[in-house]
Amino acid sequence: MQMSKLVVDSFDGVPFSHSVMGRELCMANINIGGVSLVLGTSHLESPSPPPRLRSNERVAQAKESLMLLGGRGSSNMIFCGDMNWDEKTDGPFPLPDGWVDAWAELKPGEDGWTYDTLANAMLSKGSKKLQLRLDRFVCKLPDFEVQGIEMVGKDPIPGVSYVKVDVARWKIKEKVYRQRRERMLPVLPSDHFGLVLTITPRAGSSASSE
Repeated sequence: MQMSKLVVDSFDGVPFSHSVMGRELCMANINIGGVSLVLGTSHLESPSPPPRLRSNERVAQAKESLMLLGGRGSSNMIFCGDMNWDEKTDGPFPLPDGWVDAWAELKPGEDGWTYDTLANAMLSKGSKKLQLRLDRFVCKLPDFEVQGIEMVGKDPIPGVSYVKVDVARWKIKEKVYRQRRERMLPVLPSDHFGLVLTITPRAGSSASSE
């Protein structure tokens, strides 16, 4: 989803060439004090069970996204969203010259896990430990500076909870046993933590501080 307080000059949604899940790139051209900025967002292909994990599709979609953003007529570009990215399976994010990963640029050495089964109390503690930086901002901004990036949505919503049901199954001598367990867990804004990126005009840019 894209929402803007600034004037949107144009908007487009382009389905990816390689997606079995119907994923697409949403793009908007935004005018900031006479300077054009292209914002793109997507949910890249989700991992399927091993061994493939749809890594090839994700890498192709990442490359296609940056290529499509580069064809929107602006030198200022931001690509963000749930990338489902894991360096262990996908390798380094394919950033062309001039592009930066905002979290890696501003918070080097910090993990930046937006999906964290240990830190997110809404996720099942019965599941295995999983900590990944799935959500990202990558930018190419000659007219702006990447000033800050923060993680949000880390606190439970007051007064809201849900019942998590776990069912365990095991087999002994051809007989199947089941055990059902219910746990009351808090509710957070999402199972992923959110990211907020702050950019400011570079010195000499005609872009306002909007």
